[in-house]
Amino acid sequence: MYRIGIDLGGTKIEGVVLDAAGREISRKRIATEREHGYQHILQRLKTVHDELVAVVPGQPTTFGIGTPGAISPRTGLLKNSNTVCMNGQPVKADLEKLLGRKIEMQNDANCFAMAEALLGAGKGHKLVFGIIVGTGCGGGMVYNGEVFSGKQAIAGEWGHMSIDPNGPLCFCGSRGCVETFISGAGLENRYAEKFGVRRPLKEIEKDFFAGEATAVEFMQIFFRNFGRSVANLINILDPDILVLGGGVSNFSALYTHGLEEVRRVVLTDNLQTPIVKNQLGDSAGVFGAALVGV
Repeated sequence: MYRIGIDLGGTKIEGVVLDAAGREISRKRIATEREHGYQHILQRLKTVHDELVAVVPGQPTTFGIGTPGAISPRTGLLKNSNTVCMNGQPVKADLEKLLGRKIEMQNDANCFAMAEALLGAGKGHKLVFGIIVGTGCGGGMVYNGEVFSGKQAIAGEWGHMSIDPNGPLCFCGSRGCVETFISGAGLENRYAEKFGVRRPLKEIEKDFFAGEATAVEFMQIFFRNFGRSVANLINILDPDILVLGGGVSNFSALYTHGLEEVRRVVLTDNLQTPIVKNQLGDSAGVFGAALVGV
């Protein structure tokens, strides 16, 4: 059985074919062209799907799609996607009709977690929680090799736990969400608030390692917020492993200074939960889409 997966992003649509052992057979990438609207994106998805199917002609395949946002169990419509023309649309039903087959759609963070659980850093662990710390913050949970999405399809939405009810306003409508403090965009916003100048996160990180006082002060706040956020997650789920993805996960000090802050506040005197960087990099999303397919 071959597995086909598509990662639907705001700027690109990437697809892959995996064999039964999870090895990549073929990959295809095209632009999303979301400026042309919802129906155009559906046709772009069909183009990639059909080309991937043609790689293994006559062979049975599963098919899954990963996308920002989630399908509402109540309405069947997509919600919370940053490709806004997709929101409020029956994406899954429309694609099934267009392709003439059943499909599985999952949040991109769930796809990340699935890929890392089965093929990457979480392989061999029972309860894997995947954390994405990029432009925003997301999370996905895999238990016994299956995505756990929850009754309302919001399981793993770790980025919208509030760690300060008087904190910055989040796009979700709450204040002080994890995302507003430790995502890439959140960090740049907080730096601009505190010091009156906006700087790219990579510059702030570089100054931190150079020992520049302002950057060191700012990053100490970041480590405290990261530690509190991750400790809350561990206190609730006690997962076997936490796998970090997204651009901020490349910041090496997370696995030293950040880990020390987690250890300081977590509800145990002997933290045993590995907190590790992902192994699959940019491939995790599309691999995970293939792995969740039906």
